[in-house]
Amino acid sequence: MNLYAAIILTTLLVEYVLNLVADLLNMRTLGTALPNEFEGVVTEDVYQKSQEYTRVRTTYGIIVSTFNTIVTIAFWFLGGFNGLDQIVRGWHLGTLWTGLLYIGILMLVRSILTLPFHIYSTFVIEERFGFNKTTPATFVTDLLKGLLLAVVLGGPLLLGILILFEYTGGLAWLYGWIAATLFALIVQFIAPTWIMPLFNKFTPLEGGELRDAIVAYAESVQFSLRDIFMMDGSKRSSKTNAFFTGFGKHKRIALFDTLMKNHTVQELVAVLAHEIGHYKKKHILTRMIISILHIGVMLFLLSIFVSKPALAGKQNLFDAFFMKQASIYAGVVFFGLLFAPLEFLLSLLMHVISRKNEFEADRFAAETFGHPEAMIAALKKLSVENLSHLTPHPFYVSLNYSHPPVAQRIRAIRDLTQGSA
Repeated sequence: MNLYAAIILTTLLVEYVLNLVADLLNMRTLGTALPNEFEGVVTEDVYQKSQEYTRVRTTYGIIVSTFNTIVTIAFWFLGGFNGLDQIVRGWHLGTLWTGLLYIGILMLVRSILTLPFHIYSTFVIEERFGFNKTTPATFVTDLLKGLLLAVVLGGPLLLGILILFEYTGGLAWLYGWIAATLFALIVQFIAPTWIMPLFNKFTPLEGGELRDAIVAYAESVQFSLRDIFMMDGSKRSSKTNAFFTGFGKHKRIALFDTLMKNHTVQELVAVLAHEIGHYKKKHILTRMIISILHIGVMLFLLSIFVSKPALAGKQNLFDAFFMKQASIYAGVVFFGLLFAPLEFLLSLLMHVISRKNEFEADRFAAETFGHPEAMIAALKKLSVENLSHLTPHPFYVSLNYSHPPVAQRIRAIRDLTQGSA
């Protein structure tokens, strides 16, 4: 077997098996008794419902992962990549348009194949557990808006990358890195005011006790706050959340309307203190820098494999996919699959960093706001409202969790409180 093919196939199967093992181990924790910390907060019925929700979503995830793996391998070994390439080349549209259409069609076909699963998840699973508020009209509109954004934003970026690798030689990766970095920074600035409002309505928080408390806290930690928004999260789901995005004057803190209905003023300020903690601890900036470095490394390696697809003069990247003709655009697709092992390892590292950042943001909120019990109460309510699994398996956490399990976060806050007492 072609060595490139062996590496990619092995990676696909190993990642699938690791995730399957993690899912099965996580399912085995569902019989665990309700943690003492949640007694009096979570009723037995709600706890059983949360475990059933985890079981259903895990089973669904296994089915989707199995389907995606089988379809990818079948399409590959039945010559699908070459077949599509021959069809698109037959349209005689020129190298760049051919490349855009080749990659675009692959992405569109993948989206179409996974659409039934998305529909089932939204209108069957989420509906069954009382979360879904999405109407068919909203669902379709979201799909169309997402497609439009992919064409308007992703299309020019992909075209630029193809042009650079097609015509600028050995420094294509560097020019591409600069272009992709500028693109990412621009999106960060325009997303809060131009992109996100396409999907949700952001209403400035009106004056009152909550706004006054948030403004007072922000001033106490020297955080410039232009405005606070309430987002109509209930338009799609009853799940609750809050988030921070953007830079400079375009910073935006948003509270889901579902969150505001179920939490006290102190709890809401504690949640926002956590989000502000991410900014003050430079977690957002750090993630951006890591992302930019990641893009640079990926483009550099891409330039190597596109310019020298043969390994040791014999093993060819394009031969691994049964391609009759080599091309920059096909090389981009195949490199994405070849890069998967590094991406998987990087995702594990990013989860470790992210979980560490969450602990730091919790600590910042507890220390600066001065009401750790409000933060703990908020975390408990969020877990109940979102039917979170309270006792996940450590291996599953390491592969999938960007946030520490809620019980660990609460324990860390209590340790901090006891340590300062």
